[in-house]
Amino acid sequence: MTETLPADVALVLEAVLGEDDPVHLALRRQVPHLRVQSRCTCGCGTAYFALDTHAVEPAPSGPGTVVAAEVLVLAEDGECPGKVLVFAQGGYLSWLEVCSWSDGAEVTLATAERSLRRGRRPSPGAEAPG
Repeated sequence: MTETLPADVALVLEAVLGEDDPVHLALRRQVPHLRVQSRCTCGCGTAYFALDTHAVEPAPSGPGTVVAAEVLVLAEDGECPGKVLVFAQGGYLSWLEVCSWSDGAEVTLATAERSLRRGRRPSPGAEAPG
């Protein structure tokens, strides 16, 4: 696939998949082969991927659909209005989801990226499958 990922998606994936565990390492190797197939229409930034699965090995994340990574999105005031999740299906990157927990604070890939630049904080109890 020759299309590059949009910068917002690429930056957030890089930050969320930043751990050096085997699952994150394998998923990061898939990123150059991703393209965005579609995006959520609400403006949150959720992106659904198409991936050339013949070009990469699957991550050891197990069968089925799993949350391969998740991080909290923190506002500048320290509040947590949502989180970002990365899903894998059968070991391959599938989609990046942006979740907002209230109508009072807009959570988008741009706000997630700013939060991640300030310091990555995993969701409580979140561990990469393995």
